[in-house]
Amino acid sequence: MKFRPLHDRVVVKRLEGEDKTKGGIIIPDSAKEKPQEGEVVAVGPGARDEAGKLVPLDVKAGNRILFGKWSGTEVKIDGQDLLIMKESDIMGIVG
Repeated sequence: MKFRPLHDRVVVKRLEGEDKTKGGIIIPDSAKEKPQEGEVVAVGPGARDEAGKLVPLDVKAGNRILFGKWSGTEVKIDGQDLLIMKESDIMGIVG
């Protein structure tokens, strides 16, 4: 992928949700909710503070993260469906 996000933005690939419930019921595609878990694909260099100093991001490529239900902007890059969001939209790192 030849895309580098700017400032404190992060490119995220959504991880696929479950196809079955814990009880074994198969969920059709039309009823599935979009997962709120993803893998960081690329990160920007960081944001600048009030003094102009670069503050690096806490996440890095390869991290599994949780994010808000309506976070980010959906884009298609090199045939992949990805999300671009600010680091502040990320709730936490899994694992």
